[in-house]
Amino acid sequence: MVPDTAAALVIVGHGSTMNPDSSAPTHQHADEIRRRGYFAEVACAFWKEEPSLREVFYQTTQSLVYVVPNFISEGYFCQDVLPRELRLTGPVTVRDGVTYAYCDPVGIHPSMTRLLLARAEEVAPGVPRDQTCLIIVGHGTSLNENSRKAIEDQVTLIRDGGYGFAEVLDAYMEEEPLVAKWHELSTAPHVVVVPFFIADGLHSYQDIPVLLGMESEPTAALSQNEVFRHNPHALQGRSLYYSSAIGTEALMAEVILDQVKDFKAKHGAALESAIIRDNSIPELPRKPFKLGQVAVSPAGEGTSWLLSHVDDVDATDLRVSTDPLEARSLSIYDDAGQFRPLKTAPTLRHGWKLALTDEAALRLALDFLYPAALGFVRHQAAGTLEPVPLRQTLGRQTGMYRFSNKITDEQAQEMVACHCDAETKCIRRITWHLNPEQPLTLLEENKRPETVPADELPLLCVEACTHIVSAAREIARGGSVAGAHAHGHSHSH
Repeated sequence: MVPDTAAALVIVGHGSTMNPDSSAPTHQHADEIRRRGYFAEVACAFWKEEPSLREVFYQTTQSLVYVVPNFISEGYFCQDVLPRELRLTGPVTVRDGVTYAYCDPVGIHPSMTRLLLARAEEVAPGVPRDQTCLIIVGHGTSLNENSRKAIEDQVTLIRDGGYGFAEVLDAYMEEEPLVAKWHELSTAPHVVVVPFFIADGLHSYQDIPVLLGMESEPTAALSQNEVFRHNPHALQGRSLYYSSAIGTEALMAEVILDQVKDFKAKHGAALESAIIRDNSIPELPRKPFKLGQVAVSPAGEGTSWLLSHVDDVDATDLRVSTDPLEARSLSIYDDAGQFRPLKTAPTLRHGWKLALTDEAALRLALDFLYPAALGFVRHQAAGTLEPVPLRQTLGRQTGMYRFSNKITDEQAQEMVACHCDAETKCIRRITWHLNPEQPLTLLEENKRPETVPADELPLLCVEACTHIVSAAREIARGGSVAGAHAHGHSHSH
C-alpha cells in the first residue's frame, strides 16, 4: 500500500466493560500499522471503551480520516450504530473541514478467506483436508439480516474454491444451524472449528467451548487463562480442533490496509476534494504538569520526558520503561489487578516510570493513559469544543438503550452526581449540561472545568459515556439511581 502520511486512520472496535480481550486485537493491529508509518496518525475508537466513537475525532488532527470498522459483518453496528455515533452520512462525509472516509468492515473483505485457511492449517497441521470438516462459527442475531452474511459468503468461497475440505459448514451460537449440534451437522473424522469473531472474548473462550462439549461450564476469560487448550479434543468419536478467534490473526493488519486501499479505488474522486488544513499541533510547554493521576516533567535540557503516578514522583524503586506503548498496559488494570474499563477512574496503578525520548512519544503515551485528553485541551483552547447535552445523548440511543431518555430531570441530576463522582468513579471535569438551558446542579467543585489548578491540564468530558447511558436505562426501567451503578458499569453489549 502507498503511504498516506497526510491522513489519519481510525480503527473502530466494540470493546468491553468486562475485560480487555475485546479491544486487544484492535490495538495490536493499530500498533503494527503505526509501526509501518503508513499514516500521520493511527488511533482506535470503541463502542464500550475509550476513546469513544464521539471522542476519537478530537484526538485526530488530519484533514482526511479513514475509518475502518474492525467488525466481522455489515450488520447492526456497522450500518446503524457506528454511522450514528461517528456522525457519518455515507462513504464520504465532510464535517468541519475534515473529510471522513467510511470503509467496509474487515470481515467482508475477500482476503479473509486466506486468513481462515491459514488458521485452519495452523490449528490442525498435517491433518488430511479430505477427512476434515471446517466449521466457521458466528454469533447469530435477529437485529440485522446481514450479521451472518459474511460467514455464509466465506463458507461458499471455501466450499467452491477447491480447497479440499470434506465439508465446510457455518454454525451459530444463537440461531440455526447451532454450533452445539456440530456432531450432527458434520460426518468427517476431523473437525476444525474457527470462531469468526474479532477477539477472543467471552464467546470464544467461555461460551463456545461449552456448546462444543469441550467444557462443562464457562472458564475464565482469555486474559485470565494461564494455560491454553491443547488440540485435538476427543469428542463424539471425532478429533475436534478448536482455534482462537480469526480477528486475532496478525495478518488482520493487512486486511485493514486492504480496506483503505479498496476504498481509495472506489471513492478516490470524492477524496480529492478534501480540504488540506493547518494541522500543526502547539508544542506542550516544557515544564512540569499533571494530567489526571499522571505527573509529567521534562528530563534535562533535551527533548525527553518523565512520567509517573502523581503519588510516585519522589519514589526511587520504580520499574522504568522507555516504550510509550507500555502506557496502554499500565492503564488496563488497577493495583489490585482489576480491569479498568474507564481510563479516567481514580484507580491508575502505581509503581512505574516512563522515560520517553520526545514529545511524539509523550503524546502517544498520554493518549493511551487518557484517550483523547490532549485533543480536548487543544480544542478547548481553540474554542472548538462541542459539549453534547445529556438529553441529546440519551435521545439518540437505539436498541436496548432506547428507553434511557425516559428518566426525569431529578433522576438525571442525581445519576450524574452519583456515577461521575471524582473520588470514586471518574476524575474528568464535565463540560456538558442536562439540556442546553439547564445546567447540572449537583456537581462537586472537582467536577467543574473552571476549577482546574494551574499546574494541571484538565481531563475534560464532552459527552456522557456508555456507563451513564447504561445507568439511565436501568433507572428508566424502574431501578434506583444507586442500584443502577453496579449494573450500568458491567454491561458489555
